[in-house]
Amino acid sequence: MQNTKAPEFSLDRPLPSALATIRAVLFSPRTFFSNLQADGPLKEPVLFALLIGTVTGVLGAVVALASNVFTGGVGADDLRAALVEGFLFAVLSPVGVGIAAGIYLLSIRTFVGKVADFTQAYRIVAYAFSAFVIAWVPVLGSVAISYALLVLMGIAIKEVYETSFLTAVITALVGFIPVGSALVWVTAVALTS
Repeated sequence: MQNTKAPEFSLDRPLPSALATIRAVLFSPRTFFSNLQADGPLKEPVLFALLIGTVTGVLGAVVALASNVFTGGVGADDLRAALVEGFLFAVLSPVGVGIAAGIYLLSIRTFVGKVADFTQAYRIVAYAFSAFVIAWVPVLGSVAISYALLVLMGIAIKEVYETSFLTAVITALVGFIPVGSALVWVTAVALTS
């Protein structure tokens, strides 16, 4: 039962609202998603995904360049690759969230029922994307991604659609497998380029 509104990203107060949203999603996900209005607007979650993607892209580029400095120096190609990858991650984050939302929507409709539409799925995935704010940290990156796409999405599905724990786990896992596999493939391609 929803009793208070979840702290969502707002264009009126972008930085404070983004920090409040990230804090709520990462440290109180059950409360956040049980109070999230799934039928809300799409604009703010899209911009929130862009903000998270920008922070992660920039910090990821800095880590890549620092890693190159420690392992032998930074050349023009290294600098260009880090900047291009960081920029593409930032700009394409809302698109990636949209693709993930489409996949999770199929899973939700298969296992929970026809209770969701694309906007709802996008909103849920965009806020679960909060965990990507630490995806640039070398070892924590893979944990953050799994946490966002499996744990947070499982909690979101259970709380937003008031489904059983088992249904939420299966729904999140079925959505996670193709999205996680695509991320692994994209990362492998980026590393070999």
